[in-house]
Amino acid sequence: MTRPRRTTTSPQPLNLKICLIVLVVLGGLVVGTLVDYVIVHAAAFAAAYSDSTPLIPTNAAAAPSSLIAVIDNLRNVIVGLLVALATLFLTVGGVRYILAGGDPGEVEAAKKTLRYAALGYGIAVLAPLLVSILKGIVGA
Repeated sequence: MTRPRRTTTSPQPLNLKICLIVLVVLGGLVVGTLVDYVIVHAAAFAAAYSDSTPLIPTNAAAAPSSLIAVIDNLRNVIVGLLVALATLFLTVGGVRYILAGGDPGEVEAAKKTLRYAALGYGIAVLAPLLVSILKGIVGA
């Protein structure tokens, strides 16, 4: 009696998945860092070319001197958190999409996560506009 032959699966698909996961994670980190850099430094560039009070104080250790400075500091913190959270969602969604393996339910869940990441980036981009509307309402 002969024993059935064991077939071994090639490690290539597993290596490909690992490479894709690493690529998605690194890509998410790079995109998140770039978006965070652009959003945070856009206020500094706008302040450098305007005649009004600078949005970012030159002495960061000093207490904010006005309501405008407090609102701007709060905006910068919120935008940074939004970009970090959106980058996390982008990374998780990409990994879920790669590991879905063709399962329609998992693919749809991954796409939903990627949509949430895009929504987070959109809100982070619109945060300065929302702060300017708030300044108009407050009268600052």
